[in-house]
Amino acid sequence: MQNNVLDYLNDIVRVKPDKTAFADPRRVMTFAQVYGQSRAIATFLHRKGIEKQPVVVFMGKSPEEITAFFGVIAAGNFYVPIDEEMPSVRIDLILENVKAGMLICDASTEQAARQLRFQGEIVLYEDACGGDVDEEALQKIYDRAIDTDPVYIVFTSGSTGVPKGVAACHRSVIDYIEQLSEVMGFDENTVFGNQTPLYFDACLKELYPTLKFGATTWLIPRELFTLPVKLVEFLNEHKINTICWVVSALTMVSAFETFRTVTPQYLRNIAFGSEVFPLKQFRKWREALPQAKFTNLYGPTEGTGMCCYYRVERELQDGEPIPIGRPFKNTEILLLNEKDERAAAGEEGEICIRGTSLTLGYYNDFERTRQAFVQNPLNTAYPEMIYRTGDIGRLNEQGELVFVSRKDYQIKHMGHRIELGEIEANVNLLEPVKIAGCAYDEGKGRIMLYYVGEISEKELAEALKDRLPRYMMPNRITRLEKMPFTANGKIDRAALRSGVSQEWKGR
Repeated sequence: MQNNVLDYLNDIVRVKPDKTAFADPRRVMTFAQVYGQSRAIATFLHRKGIEKQPVVVFMGKSPEEITAFFGVIAAGNFYVPIDEEMPSVRIDLILENVKAGMLICDASTEQAARQLRFQGEIVLYEDACGGDVDEEALQKIYDRAIDTDPVYIVFTSGSTGVPKGVAACHRSVIDYIEQLSEVMGFDENTVFGNQTPLYFDACLKELYPTLKFGATTWLIPRELFTLPVKLVEFLNEHKINTICWVVSALTMVSAFETFRTVTPQYLRNIAFGSEVFPLKQFRKWREALPQAKFTNLYGPTEGTGMCCYYRVERELQDGEPIPIGRPFKNTEILLLNEKDERAAAGEEGEICIRGTSLTLGYYNDFERTRQAFVQNPLNTAYPEMIYRTGDIGRLNEQGELVFVSRKDYQIKHMGHRIELGEIEANVNLLEPVKIAGCAYDEGKGRIMLYYVGEISEKELAEALKDRLPRYMMPNRITRLEKMPFTANGKIDRAALRSGVSQEWKGR
């Protein structure tokens, strides 16, 4: 059993040094190149006296950025990825939180990096990896490391507007990769097609299994996710057989009838997560790829990624959500009701996580850590942390865990407690609708529905009368040319709540 995530790289470079590890249309890097350049970066950081510190990585999405991550770890540090697509205010808050002494950039981000409010040293990737390797020094750093040392800090949204930096350690990352790999059946023949930005923990599903098995990851250009036919052609060109994408990326392909033009020839392993997959769109994927294995994954960043899985093998009924299934090995899901007791069969409860997969908490934020990482209320005998996800779930008749909604996605409207997700699910079942999102205007007490599709607002309202009780009917329905999404591919509900701009309405 590994104690350091770099054990994966150290082992595989001896077996498959010349195999492609990470690639994009511009650059291909073998395991030997990743290993050599990451150790040169680690030596550079060591000679600068940087150890057991956060190191900011601000680079264009590329194999070199991934290599920089591993170099930071090899130097006994933990990486903090940021990206140009992040708002400048958010980047400033992240830099203020981590107070890093070093920032690694590349030629594409150097100018932007030097305009940041960063007080430490800024260094180019090419300069950091251009020197020799001090094997003796790096071995001493490796020997000093323990499995509760941090590996990375990734920032999630905070309800106060201040992002939260989730710090994950070697132990939790290794546990996650081992369990995920067993569930998904990754091996040396796996060719990943990465969709998610590298500053989200979702990319772990490709980065570390690539090292573990000697697999290959292709970084798919961001612009292809607005060009579904070219996206599928890219999958075929590089013989990509495994994808772990957010639901909106999959929906974008199926909703625009891409499979009538081209289908993924090599795709056999498809995982999805982040939001509920509309059953209508899921069926289009399954019909196009009947031999493929489909797995619904669920989990929060605070749990080092995904912690539950459901292999979709049975036929699902109309209106039935795809379950999130069961926890990975070495993880337990507790469903706690409002009294902090186990929810009864069929009763809704908050999804709480216990196990090795829990992260260390929020970096430089003990108060918010104490609020979310709490003592297990079912255990009064010894200290035991659980993470309260804020998600509501229940067990269905088959005993499978089903995601119901976010705790903060439940509203009180006209005296009724309503799950906005239930409205979305019913809208997404309508054939002309490609995707839908709901928001609630508390000030005016209005349910607002936004959608993309070939149906008028009036026709949609009529269709919903047969599907929704009167108190759940949207008070305002708006057709959009495109749905606003966050950087990690989820529907941007903050944009919906604030009222979408003309950009999305396209009028």
